[in-house]
Amino acid sequence: QVQLVESGGGLVQAGGSLRLSCAASGRTFSSYDMGWFRQAPGKEREFVAAISWSGRYTYYADSVKGRFTISRDNAKNTVYLQMNSLKPEDTAVYYCAAGRVTAYYNMRTYSYWGQGTQVTVSS
Repeated sequence: QVQLVESGGGLVQAGGSLRLSCAASGRTFSSYDMGWFRQAPGKEREFVAAISWSGRYTYYADSVKGRFTISRDNAKNTVYLQMNSLKPEDTAVYYCAAGRVTAYYNMRTYSYWGQGTQVTVSS
């Protein structure tokens, strides 16, 4: 079992930055691939970024590529999402997820989910 707790969300102006953190419980964190997803009001949950268990491979949605950076610290059982140049359309609840995934963009392949943290970008 893995429990995930996100933090770092908040209100920021367009063009600003935020760093989200996702702290995981359990001694097997380093064996899980990690992903960030987001869900805006009235929309489906969508893939944002993912990182392999080793940290060697990262993946991004086209909408955030070049602006967001995913990283992990296995010693701290934590995955991060650095978000720069934020836009109003980035407003959503952001969720982290863990799993031994076969398709990083597919939320159904993740086994564990956090409760989410709200990110609001004002124009």
